[in-house]
Amino acid sequence: MNSKIWLSSPHMGGTEEQYVKEAFATNWIAPLGPNVNGFEQDLELFLDHDCHVAALSSGTAGLHLGLVLLGVKAGDEVICQTMTFSATANPIVYMGALPVFVDSEKDTWNISPDMLEVAIKDRIAKGKKPKAIIPVHLYGMPARINEITAISRHYGIPVLEDAAEALGSSIDGRRCGSFGDIGVLSFNGNKIITTSGGGALVSHDAGVVKDARFLATQARDEAPHYQHSRIGYNYRMSNICAGIGRGQMEILATRIKQRRAIYEQYHSHLAGRKGIHFVEEPAGYFSNRWLTTIYIDPAEAGVNREQLRLALEKENIESRPLWKPMHLQPVFDGSPFYGDGTAEKLFENGLCLPSGSNLESADMNRIFAVIDGLL
Repeated sequence: MNSKIWLSSPHMGGTEEQYVKEAFATNWIAPLGPNVNGFEQDLELFLDHDCHVAALSSGTAGLHLGLVLLGVKAGDEVICQTMTFSATANPIVYMGALPVFVDSEKDTWNISPDMLEVAIKDRIAKGKKPKAIIPVHLYGMPARINEITAISRHYGIPVLEDAAEALGSSIDGRRCGSFGDIGVLSFNGNKIITTSGGGALVSHDAGVVKDARFLATQARDEAPHYQHSRIGYNYRMSNICAGIGRGQMEILATRIKQRRAIYEQYHSHLAGRKGIHFVEEPAGYFSNRWLTTIYIDPAEAGVNREQLRLALEKENIESRPLWKPMHLQPVFDGSPFYGDGTAEKLFENGLCLPSGSNLESADMNRIFAVIDGLL
């Protein structure tokens, strides 16, 4: 059998091991230390725009802490993009709150500003003003974040920006993760850079990030003994994982170029194929192209998404349908939804193609051979 081609596998740059060895040599193995501090500083410099960063154990931890810091309580409602991974919505339920799902728009596949405003007005009319809005920059494509933040300011509802898939993406030069009241990044093993597992919380307010660090280290009060006045969490990133992150930050710009080059290869190869559509960058938008995604119109293409996925799988090539919308997930049955069916169509017909920065020309040729055999 041919070797496995993964959807998006980790890709080391070479210096990660040096930072990890230094952590071992100095015995900084705990969830504190110079690599954690250095990684946070590296991210702050990259994001710019007066951002402060707390390195955490996962992006999910960042979303959970973000909701805590925004004052979400049991019984509250939080608006969430329906087309996303469940980690975006799960922390809402951790808080005892109700997720209110909003559909995608067709240009970026992210939360629709129009539907967002419809949802806010209706929830307010029902006597339940949402406590937060969670948009997602899906597959690295920035959401209509300027419109979203304008709506949030108008109604006085903070934005918790899920930029887990969008490190390096931007709008008019401003990095994703820096738009919301609080932003969240992910460094899971399949992301554009990785710390094995990890994430970060971002804010322009240094006090918010200081509070996040406090809560993420079990909310231990200043005292010679263990004393706690607030509920805390074990969410800090380890010095070992942060060492991997410091090495990865050194090659982030290269990884973005490589991911975008993979996208361009797919775009060029499939140009003119009937029924194959890509999500394009609107004016001023820059996507890291974490994953290359296509929309297959079966009536035009003569094949459907699942036929292509199974053909790739037969050749030991991993691909994946787009995220199944959260409002269709059994675990969120009964949650309110506002939309026109856009996300459902995207899920039915969309496919994520192998996009790892470590793909070689031989890998791409194998992928193209399968695609060409069907289309």
